[in-house]
Amino acid sequence: MIAPRPTPPGRPRRMRLLPSVIFMSRWLQVPLYLGLIVAQGVYVVLFAKEVWHLVTHAMTLDETNIMLVVLSLIDVVMISNLLIMVIVGGYETFVSRLGLEGHPDEPEWLDHVNAGVLKVKLSMALIGISSIHLLKTFIDPDKHSQQAIMWQVIIHVTFLVSALVMALVDRLTTHTHPAHFHEPAAHGKNTTISNSPEGV
Repeated sequence: MIAPRPTPPGRPRRMRLLPSVIFMSRWLQVPLYLGLIVAQGVYVVLFAKEVWHLVTHAMTLDETNIMLVVLSLIDVVMISNLLIMVIVGGYETFVSRLGLEGHPDEPEWLDHVNAGVLKVKLSMALIGISSIHLLKTFIDPDKHSQQAIMWQVIIHVTFLVSALVMALVDRLTTHTHPAHFHEPAAHGKNTTISNSPEGV
């Protein structure tokens, strides 16, 4: 019986046809991320429109209305941050590496992102966005019915509970399978030490 030929080091192993097709299907997500980039551009236009409205009506708006406009600007920025997190983190996690190692503008959270961490960060961003909407409602409660305010509070609390549950599940998963999450980092450190002059 002929033993399989070993794969030379540094050369990726050839995959069978069906696994290769399934693995390559991840590139179908690229149009989705490109669509989110277009949505990001729409939010830039919306932000510029809100800033223009604030500047041109600064002398006629009272303090409450100015605060509402500023909160709307913060809301747009937080949604934009959420989009960037989904685009960059999702592409890095589910499609392909971005190759940002050593880049001065590499996001600090990107080097340890995975599916669980991304879910927790997204839930925290949603809580922030919900908080802004809730604050806008509390600043001008006369424009909303009591039932609408109650439902906003319930939705906000639901976001909080969901974020706590996801963070707990991620923590339990990390502690249950620590090698799965920390072995690559440890391996990289060992490689660095062995290649350094002190390791020699």
